[in-house]
Amino acid sequence: MTSTSADPTIDDAKATGSIKRLRLLAALLLLALAVRFPLAFWPNIIHPDEIFQYLEPAWRMLGHDGIVTWEWRYGIRGWFLPTLLAGPVALGDWIAPGGAGAFVVPRVAAVFASLSIVVSAWFFGARVSRLHAIVAAFAAAVWFDLVFFAPHTLSEPLAAALIVPAALLVTDEPSQKRFVVAGALLALAFVCRFQYAPAIAVLAIGACWRRWRNLLPLVAGGLVVLLLAAIVDVTHGVVPFAWLIANIEQNLLHDRAAEFGVTPAITYLADFWILWSAAGVLLVAAIWRGWRHAPLLLVVALANLVFHSLIGHKEYRFIFLSVVLFVILAALGSADWIVALRSRRAWRPWAVPFVAGVWALLSLALAGASETMRDNWMRGIGAARLAAELRGDPDTCGLALYNLPFHLLPGRERLSGPSPLYALQPGDPLARGHLKELVQTTSPAFNRILARPDAAADLPAAFSRRSCAAVGNGDACIFARSGACAATSAATPFVINDTLVRLDY
Repeated sequence: MTSTSADPTIDDAKATGSIKRLRLLAALLLLALAVRFPLAFWPNIIHPDEIFQYLEPAWRMLGHDGIVTWEWRYGIRGWFLPTLLAGPVALGDWIAPGGAGAFVVPRVAAVFASLSIVVSAWFFGARVSRLHAIVAAFAAAVWFDLVFFAPHTLSEPLAAALIVPAALLVTDEPSQKRFVVAGALLALAFVCRFQYAPAIAVLAIGACWRRWRNLLPLVAGGLVVLLLAAIVDVTHGVVPFAWLIANIEQNLLHDRAAEFGVTPAITYLADFWILWSAAGVLLVAAIWRGWRHAPLLLVVALANLVFHSLIGHKEYRFIFLSVVLFVILAALGSADWIVALRSRRAWRPWAVPFVAGVWALLSLALAGASETMRDNWMRGIGAARLAAELRGDPDTCGLALYNLPFHLLPGRERLSGPSPLYALQPGDPLARGHLKELVQTTSPAFNRILARPDAAADLPAAFSRRSCAAVGNGDACIFARSGACAATSAATPFVINDTLVRLDY
């Protein structure tokens, strides 16, 4: 019996094919990066959480002063995510001191984290064909929801960037090593966004449904991360995972989340209609065609959507994981359409450009089609402009917020820098009923005020209006006086964090 060696021609063809696939994937990643990277420098803020729940705590970890919200006073936030962000915050402050770098570099890191979704989409598609891989990765690279959320330091996009590759690992020729890694990713996603626990559980059960022994390496990988998260909590002087219990207590027993609004169960369906418009019908058709290629993704997406629909307080960002999975499934379905079109000779050369063009054009159109998206792109821009002016003013020695919510602003360091920051708010028990008199008596402590334009009559005569910009649902203006600031006992109780304690905010 003679031994035969492998055909070198076949080996060369496989190597050439692998190189082509890697080049295609690299090109799609560069495309994704090209549309996301500039957004890291665009200072819009989707929600105050990305500043006050993550970047401000990371900033305080580095020994700086920052705004402490009620969530941190009540201990309902974990330290793991701010600790992860502390490195990019420190690097950014070293590159560009003064708050701007500490804001931008973490957003750049979030952009790179989002690329895991594009890579995962490629490999989900590659299970079917190279065509499906290209279309899935292209859709994940350009779809406006995924692009818009990519630079924001929020728990939802960061958790999704961990769950999607974990789903890939546990469904694509899974091995014990892959289950360990997937378990670590899922545990990290849980620590970042524990509200994704039902979706994570559905994914784990679905992946282990036929071979329950795979739960062991999955749990083992997760326990390693949970232990690390516990160590981080202890390092910060808190009981491990006490934040989880406190969060459930505040939001379920004390209904704190309801204070921010309660909407009906169909809210997310309405959101899809508002943001996706009639294109949503096309996407549903594509999902219906493509779900068979990755049925577990559809189950996870629906489980996450249903769970969040049962919660009274709803925000579109909460279901970002479902949005990502729906887009991947729709992309796989649209690739099936390409296969069908290519079976017709007249369509053969145009099928791929046509479907890819539809994805790109729909994404570009929907990115600014609705009033909601236009508002999202501009949210926080006016506040950032006013903050940059204040932060760059060498004459600023103290700043007061007069009847202007702090959460509309981009964080303490970017707003006032080393200057003291005061908050004069009508709901404050120490200010209620005499806010106008209070600003007069405390004004020696600050020479800049941020207030609504119609508050001009309440302010001391020495303050004149300068720049104004859209902040929240109205304009806000900088009012300035000449001269220095003097310490005064009248202003001391109104340092912003003391005011927030009294407001329980």
